[in-house]
Amino acid sequence: METSSIITITFHDCAIRYGLSEPDLQEFVDLGLLHPADAPGTLRAEPDDLARLARLHHELGLSAEGIDVVLAMRQRLLELQAELAHQRARVAQLEYFLNKSGPLVDL
Repeated sequence: METSSIITITFHDCAIRYGLSEPDLQEFVDLGLLHPADAPGTLRAEPDDLARLARLHHELGLSAEGIDVVLAMRQRLLELQAELAHQRARVAQLEYFLNKSGPLVDL
């Protein structure tokens, strides 16, 4: 499970720390990949999210739109993994219930 540790950081400090340009950061905000903080020129984000954006941008050379697609796919994957874990637990619970109620008949 991921934990949330949202920080507020200026565009300038974020650019220095993560190697992203201020125009790139503004583009990420415009696309909804990052969220502005209340103070002008600041962001509210999780450090892991900022590092992930920087890796996708630098190492894979993805555009902001490409990063948006990758992050949407990642979010969907996390949702599917959670659903799979839930269904596996449910199967285990049903198997336990069936095993307690008597022998199973193969059809």
